[in-house]
Amino acid sequence: MTNNKIIIAIDGHSSTGKSTVARRLAKYLGYVYVDTGAMYRAVTLYGMRLGLIDKNHFDKEGLVAILKDINIRFEVNPKTSLAEVVLNDENVSREIRTLKVSSFVSPVATVHEVRAKLVEQQQQMGKNKGIVMDGRDIGTVVFPDARLKLFMTATAKDRAERRYKELLENGDQVTYEDVLKNVVNRDHIDSTRVDSPLRKAEGAIVIDNSNMTLEEQFAHILNLVQEVLECE
Repeated sequence: MTNNKIIIAIDGHSSTGKSTVARRLAKYLGYVYVDTGAMYRAVTLYGMRLGLIDKNHFDKEGLVAILKDINIRFEVNPKTSLAEVVLNDENVSREIRTLKVSSFVSPVATVHEVRAKLVEQQQQMGKNKGIVMDGRDIGTVVFPDARLKLFMTATAKDRAERRYKELLENGDQVTYEDVLKNVVNRDHIDSTRVDSPLRKAEGAIVIDNSNMTLEEQFAHILNLVQEVLECE
């Protein structure tokens, strides 16, 4: 395999397994993995902790004002070899994955100032290439010139079932109906927001994994990557 490194941008709907495949792909290639969704979740968690975000109100101005106090980085856990999310020196990898945080992350991601701050950080992370980044606007905004762009999707039902199972395995007390409602609501907000709406980037390859196993999906995507690398 060539030593010429590229940027791989993976966009798509919530709960399509973007992070799982991106993380595995980065490990296989020896690339850096960045889960941009985790960055937005970390901002959301910080705002929730300060009482700026709850089911009754969303203090947008307050959130923008405290962005300067937020530091997000990724650290590799030596035991699992997985990149974990650190918010102001606190590992919040598990807490940001709760349904409660999921319920507010899409509205937070519509805030222009939040997106501008995080996009700048994400672009800096990819300056040396050799990176796999997943999110909602990687191929359209963060890295529109990425050498390989993928757009992952699946039916809302399939995505909700996967997310429900994951939350139960993590010990969260949730119902399938609430998870499905969250998936559908996030799709609507992500696709209709004014700032960097979720859409398929020009030249992106669509991966519908509704009927794919994880192994089938990984093999298919790895084949696409190898085809690109052979041309470098």
